[in-house]
Amino acid sequence: MLYRLSTAGSVELGGRYLGPDLSPHGLTWVPRPLGDGVHALLATTPPKNNHGIIAGDQAALVIDAGISPRVSRIVQELAASVTGSPLRYLVNTSHRGDHTFGNAALPAGVHVLASAPARTAMRSLAEEKAQWFPDMPGDDAALGEVTRWRLPDATFGSRLEIDLGGVTVELWHFGPGSSPGDAVVCVPGARTAWTGDFLNHAGLPPIRLDGCPLAYAASLRRMRELLPDLETVVPAHGPAGHAQSSISWLITYLQDLYGNVKALWDYGASAREAVAVCMLNCSWSAPPSLSAAAVAYDFQQPGAGHSYLAGLAARLHRSAIVATYRLLEQRERAGDLSRNTGWLVRGRACTRRSVITHCWAIRAQRRW
Repeated sequence: MLYRLSTAGSVELGGRYLGPDLSPHGLTWVPRPLGDGVHALLATTPPKNNHGIIAGDQAALVIDAGISPRVSRIVQELAASVTGSPLRYLVNTSHRGDHTFGNAALPAGVHVLASAPARTAMRSLAEEKAQWFPDMPGDDAALGEVTRWRLPDATFGSRLEIDLGGVTVELWHFGPGSSPGDAVVCVPGARTAWTGDFLNHAGLPPIRLDGCPLAYAASLRRMRELLPDLETVVPAHGPAGHAQSSISWLITYLQDLYGNVKALWDYGASAREAVAVCMLNCSWSAPPSLSAAAVAYDFQQPGAGHSYLAGLAARLHRSAIVATYRLLEQRERAGDLSRNTGWLVRGRACTRRSVITHCWAIRAQRRW
């Protein structure tokens, strides 16, 4: 059976990988005020998509259009229920279908904005839809209504500022992340940012990984440098979290992920071995704040929220391991990377078997 990857293809590992359930079936949101005219729309079932509404005296802005025209229309109705300002802007924080398929349901007068790399990545509607069927269990009809992919009306490079009338919104692109064109929507006055797929609550790996973990970590460092006063992040998936701790956690995670997978790949470990070892070895253990965030969801059994988010983290971690392994394979085929077989374990040259054995022995951090 196949482990599906977003853009890196699939790797056969002897079992079936189930992606996160992003079907809009039964999807509802709880509006959460974060400041004057600023609302987070948090999905009642994680990791289904979150959205945001930011309104000033003259205009309103919505974050992400959802995975279908029907979802987009519901989000627009929610926006109208919390503000009297007309909807003038919608920001796609990623090119991916769960952020952009709903663009088609927006009125012509709404300006759709995205980063330039995100717009470039919106190439084939058929190919993008095909990637989403595995994440839509039992709800193929939601994608069936997606027949047109409305592209962004305008793009930005690294930063764009919008005045909604008394409320300033900053759009940022810090570099490659979960996808090539991740955008962050920041409201400085509320010290809040919608981070799309770029940054989740601490303890949750990226929803997908379409690039190099080290380049991703560098982009996160730029975010930390340029938004030092940021307090709250609202991701596209899962609970809102503390900004600085979430950034720090993900930087550490990505560094460990790449270092561990690279060491195993250097010594010829198979994809199956890399997954088995790194499921124990990378620093993806959830901080206490993630367990606390689980109480915001309506899980009927005590402790079920914690177990659910922990299981989600494990699935995302597994997917990131495979994506990183395939990235290394691609770079080797392109001639951009060669295997380093000179790893030392405790100062001594080692064999492939001893590297794998050593990886099993270490748990939460790199000790190469």
